[in-house]
Amino acid sequence: MVWCSVSRTSHQSSGRKESPEEQRSRTMRAVRSKDTSPELIVRRTLRSLGFTGYRLHHKRLTGKPDVAFLGRRKAIFVHGCFWHGHDCPRGARIPKSNRDYWLPKIKRNRERDKEHVAALVEQGWSVLTVWECDLRNTEELADKLRAFMAQ
Repeated sequence: MVWCSVSRTSHQSSGRKESPEEQRSRTMRAVRSKDTSPELIVRRTLRSLGFTGYRLHHKRLTGKPDVAFLGRRKAIFVHGCFWHGHDCPRGARIPKSNRDYWLPKIKRNRERDKEHVAALVEQGWSVLTVWECDLRNTEELADKLRAFMAQ
């Protein structure tokens, strides 16, 4: 058996300095949009409560909810407080640099989230948004999920 390793070269190793746009692009590529830690916690909690048979990021549903129970018409979005502008301490924190970029971006995210929820409700779905800060207390999270699923 032969093993070989392939290493990626970065701009830094070639002596060329990365531009701010390249740095931002690299950083944004590293941010996951699916199977994030908060999503996994919500899914694990749902399973522990006996709620299975859900779909993940269903493409045919408006906004591609993180978790969707098609038969029950229930959708769950799991939002990061910073990225979606939650009114908690983490969500209220805006970076000091590049505010002209972040403020409109987070505002657009909030508007888009509201549109997605409204569209799903109009289509007869019940929608729950679980915020990243809600995950600190797993008992409260379980109660919230149990109540939502019982509606």
